[in-house]
Amino acid sequence: MTGDMTRNLRICFIGDSFTQGVGDPEFRGWVGRVMAATWADLAGSAAGGVGAVGGGAGAEEGGGARSADVTVFNLGVRRNTSADVLARCWTETGVRALPGADNRLVLSVGANDTTIEDGRPRVEPEQCLANVADLLDGARERGFAALVVGPPPVADGGEERLARQLELSEGIAALCGARGVSFVDVTRALAEDPLWVAEALAGDGAHPGAGGYGRLAELVLRGGFREWLADGRVRHAAVAGRA
Repeated sequence: MTGDMTRNLRICFIGDSFTQGVGDPEFRGWVGRVMAATWADLAGSAAGGVGAVGGGAGAEEGGGARSADVTVFNLGVRRNTSADVLARCWTETGVRALPGADNRLVLSVGANDTTIEDGRPRVEPEQCLANVADLLDGARERGFAALVVGPPPVADGGEERLARQLELSEGIAALCGARGVSFVDVTRALAEDPLWVAEALAGDGAHPGAGGYGRLAELVLRGGFREWLADGRVRHAAVAGRA
């Protein structure tokens, strides 16, 4: 990776229990794995003389990356729908942003929206898409460059729930495309992944273990996360906040 990678980078990952990494005995989830892999790449670039974003301790002054260059916030909350995330997003991310920093938002919602309660989805598909649109528009207004990860599938949800999630993922992808926002499609790939399904079914029926989260992290990385992180063109105005 090349370019201006010595900026102060703040990334808020916001979503539900999949974002939080529930079920992972290593307590890293896909967010921790994605950032660990990204840091390894950036540290390697720094060793070769290219400025990099730091995330770990031990970097020396004047060479390589500095640990203060990147801050990652996992704002996943179990059972959160898109409406729940919308209600709390700007309060929680606003205090974590920093004026003059490269403030980023990674959003992943929709899995809980498709849960049927009292004969209806917790959040109707049209409302979920409206919530995602509000989140993306709010991110642009507040100076957060955004990336969206599609809703991971619920293994024991059956074919009908998977169909709802696939349709929702397509709608979210269209919203992102219309706004020039990066989107990573993971729903079908994980639904067809034997490891993801086996680990989820061996647990609570929804959340995988370390291996399944590793597969999700691979999809996010292959889906352009590194390129999105490195691309200075997606940077926006600084957001008011505190260090």
